[in-house]
Amino acid sequence: MRHSDSFRKLLAAAGLSVLLAACGGGGGGSSPSTSAANASAPTQSVSATPPVTQTLTANEVAVSVDSGVTGVPNMPFVSVTVCAPGTTQCQTIDHVLVDTGSWGLRVFASQLPASMALPQQQDAQGNHLAECMQFFDGYTWGSVRLADVHIGGETASSLPIQVIDPGYSATPSDCMSVGASRNTPTALAANGVLGIGVFMHDCGSNCVQKAVPATYYGCAGTTCTSLAVAENLQVANPIPYFATDNNGSVLELPAVGSNGAASLSGQLVFGIGTQSNNGLGSAQVIGVSPSNGTFTTVQNGVTYTKSIMDSGSTGLFFQSTALPDCASPDNAYYCPTSIEQLSATIEGVNGVTSAVSFNVGNAISLTQTYGSDVVMPLLAGPAFVTSTIFDWGLPFFYGRNVYAAVEQQSTPGGTGPYIAY
Repeated sequence: MRHSDSFRKLLAAAGLSVLLAACGGGGGGSSPSTSAANASAPTQSVSATPPVTQTLTANEVAVSVDSGVTGVPNMPFVSVTVCAPGTTQCQTIDHVLVDTGSWGLRVFASQLPASMALPQQQDAQGNHLAECMQFFDGYTWGSVRLADVHIGGETASSLPIQVIDPGYSATPSDCMSVGASRNTPTALAANGVLGIGVFMHDCGSNCVQKAVPATYYGCAGTTCTSLAVAENLQVANPIPYFATDNNGSVLELPAVGSNGAASLSGQLVFGIGTQSNNGLGSAQVIGVSPSNGTFTTVQNGVTYTKSIMDSGSTGLFFQSTALPDCASPDNAYYCPTSIEQLSATIEGVNGVTSAVSFNVGNAISLTQTYGSDVVMPLLAGPAFVTSTIFDWGLPFFYGRNVYAAVEQQSTPGGTGPYIAY
């Protein structure tokens, strides 16, 4: 089984569920209650702080960590252009979350002009396809549509995407079984999600073999029925569908001091070893499970066998008895009395090991002192993860070039899936 259902949901939205808790979304957590950033955040903004202008090549797109839609820290954003297939009817959407822990593009119907009709994805039986994506504390719902997707100078033609729309048909009850609706930019804390992790499709063979509850549906009128879906019809990672530079990506973010910063600019580079700007160099290749994309982390004598590399997570999330939780209601985060300097070993399924050093700060003190900053490299906590999961969120990416090689694609570091840094 390529993806178990639980891991599909976990990997597709680990970062989203944690950041939703961070911005006061329902279910299981909240931001540190003293956060000035969240207290003053706007309720919704389609356009926020623009990224710094950069000179980019065709296989690059600018990334900005900024205040975004709701002022949630540690969220990397890009702009994506969506077009009706084969036409010049297009819409550019900014502040789309870059997520190496999921696969596929998700945008809101409310951000697409009514005049731009994206074709409805249908299966061989003529069923109109819709998808539920469940997070730990909420869900998105909407139809599966076909679009030409332009990111930087790269294009994926007639790509299946999720158009998030609570008004599409009737949301199935099993979809709504986890938390609250995340069907607006404010609720999602982003104008969309660009999933560029190591897999090609967001459910894979698991959804081909059988109908998986709270995943794919065929809808007629207000009735939606759970069904199996062929891989080529599923919401898809755009990278393997580019004409070139289609074997993976590199997320490049500069280093930042422990005090953080008001914003930060980097780039997302497509391809691995396909151009002069995306070579592996001395990066360590960490093989990940071809079933669920996980690897192993060992930290303070504890082995986390289901670790993930997830730019969509706003912090490092792992359970540890060595770090004190913040007082309730902020116990989604850690609050050590001083900055803790920690180390861990990352172990790939290919036998490669890598020593990593990282720091954890007091989340409440950080938001009190640096509440206007959205780049916070010391955020960590136990939120939503089990004892076997170590979620290497965006703080890991600061000061690194992090590669994600797509499954079945050839690269100088071997055939994906793997991560490297």
